[in-house]
Amino acid sequence: MMGLAKPGQPCHYPPMKLITYTQGSNIRPGLALSEFVGLDLIASNPSLPGNWHALFPVLDQVRLEFNRHTGQLAEMETICQVGNPLPLPFFDLKQVTLLSPIVLPSKIIAVGMNYRDHAEEQNKPLPPRPMLFSKAPSCLQIPGGPIELPEDLDQVDAEAELAVVIGRPGRRITRERARDHIAGYTCFNDISDRAAQYADKQFFRGKSIDTGGPCGPWIVTPDELPDLAAGLDIRCRWNGQIMQESNTGQLIFQVDELIRHASANMTLLPGDIISTGTPGGVGAFRDPQIFLKPGDVVEVEIEGIGTLSNPVQRWKPQT
Repeated sequence: MMGLAKPGQPCHYPPMKLITYTQGSNIRPGLALSEFVGLDLIASNPSLPGNWHALFPVLDQVRLEFNRHTGQLAEMETICQVGNPLPLPFFDLKQVTLLSPIVLPSKIIAVGMNYRDHAEEQNKPLPPRPMLFSKAPSCLQIPGGPIELPEDLDQVDAEAELAVVIGRPGRRITRERARDHIAGYTCFNDISDRAAQYADKQFFRGKSIDTGGPCGPWIVTPDELPDLAAGLDIRCRWNGQIMQESNTGQLIFQVDELIRHASANMTLLPGDIISTGTPGGVGAFRDPQIFLKPGDVVEVEIEGIGTLSNPVQRWKPQT
C-alpha cells in the first residue's frame, strides 16, 4: 500500500487523513485531502460502512477511494478559493464540524509515566512495566471544542500525547503482531484534574472530566509515519508558549509493547484508543505550578500528524 514519505522527506501527494465530521445532523466518515478539501467516503462509495469501527478492516478499499480522487485535488482547491460549492464526493472542510476521529470507543487506555523526561522531572525511577489507567469515553472532545472547567476545578493540567487507534480486534497480541492491529495515530490531550487525582490516589475520576479528552483532528495511517511512530517531535503550547517539547523516541515502552501489555488482560477492539503517555513539562511539576484557566488555548502538535487546538472556558450548568 502506497504511503507518504517519512517526515522531513519530500512528498508529492497528500497523506491519507481519516476524519469523522458532521454536515447538518449526519455523522459521516471522510478523508481530509488538504486544509480545505474533504472527501465524503460514503458519497464516493455507498457500499462502504458508515463509521471507522467498521471501516478499519477494509482500509485497502478506503485507500482505493483516496487514490481515485487525489488527482482532482488541485481543481477542487481552486473551486474552494473562488467560493463555489464543491461537487460530490468532495466537500469544503471549512463548512463542516470535525468530531473526534473515533466516536464512542469501547475504551480509552492511557499510560502513566512513559517518557524518560517525565520520570526525570518527578525524580522517579523508570517503571518496570507499563502503568495503565482508564479514561471514560465520555471525556472525548472534538478538535476546536472547549475544555470546560467548573468553578471548583482550579488544578487542571494538560498533557500532550501520541494516541494509537486499534483497527483490528485481538487478545494476547504479541509484539511481533502488534503492527497488524494498528489503524493509525492521532493527537490526544490528557486533561487532568490534579486535585481529584491526588485525593483519590488513582486516576480514573481526575482523568475523566467531561471535555477532558480532546482528540484529533484526524487519524494518520501507519504507512504515512515511521515504524511504530518512533522519532516524532511532540510539543504542547499554552497560549503560544511551549510547555512540553520532546520526541516519541523518549518513550519508555513503545507502541508494540503497550499493545502487548494491554491485550494480555483484555480484548482490544476496533476504535479503542491507547494514549501513550506525556513528556516532561506539565504544569503540576513546574515551580511554581501552572494550571489551566478560562481564556487559555492549548495546542498539541505531533510531527507528521498535525495540531490539535482547544480553548479553555468556564463550564456553566444549563438552566
